[in-house]
Amino acid sequence: MKRFSVWYEYICRIIMNIFVVHAAFLVHTLMGAVIVGLFPSIAATYETYRAWLRADDHEWTARTTWTVFHRAWKSELRGANLFGYPLFALGALLVWEAYVVGANGGGTIGLVASGLFLVLLVAYALFASFVWMIRAHFDEKIGWIIRYSLSMIVARPLCSLILLALDAITVWAYVKWPGLAVAFGLSLPVFAASLTIYSYAHLPGLDARVIEGKVSIWKAPANRQSTATSKR
Repeated sequence: MKRFSVWYEYICRIIMNIFVVHAAFLVHTLMGAVIVGLFPSIAATYETYRAWLRADDHEWTARTTWTVFHRAWKSELRGANLFGYPLFALGALLVWEAYVVGANGGGTIGLVASGLFLVLLVAYALFASFVWMIRAHFDEKIGWIIRYSLSMIVARPLCSLILLALDAITVWAYVKWPGLAVAFGLSLPVFAASLTIYSYAHLPGLDARVIEGKVSIWKAPANRQSTATSKR
């Protein structure tokens, strides 16, 4: 029972911080009048979860989460916009072309073209899931980040499969229960993607198998319990 209560408190704290990140995302996006604030907010969301995954102590307060997000957002005002808008334009172009082909295509050629665009959209969704975290984690040039992100789609098939499943579940859940979208927005799927990459992508310095002297998120409740026992 004691272990259950420790896990319950730990999970509740995680849910609270997901909500705090969502609130910070909305506030900072509006601070940048959306046009300037949106992509830095996306980058800050990934950076906040990356910092949490790598932290020695995963029991962050709401204030800690907000502070980490705000600092990341300020540092990304230029870089995230230069990176995000071309990425958004590419995605919008793919969606538009897929719509045009689906609306006007007919016969075998139209079917093949629709299938091709579906594959491209799936690949783009996976790329977008990887690229923001890889950009947050590695201090490299954009070309290297793009190549590495594309290679991860093929090199980590299990991770890619889980990311696709999470995207589908998120869309289904947000359509079925719109209140979830209001409460957690982009923060929840980004948290799920970050946790999946941490667990299955095996990035150097962000690998659940290699703790590097830090406390794994999967062991945090148990460590809390043992610490409490030692204090007694």
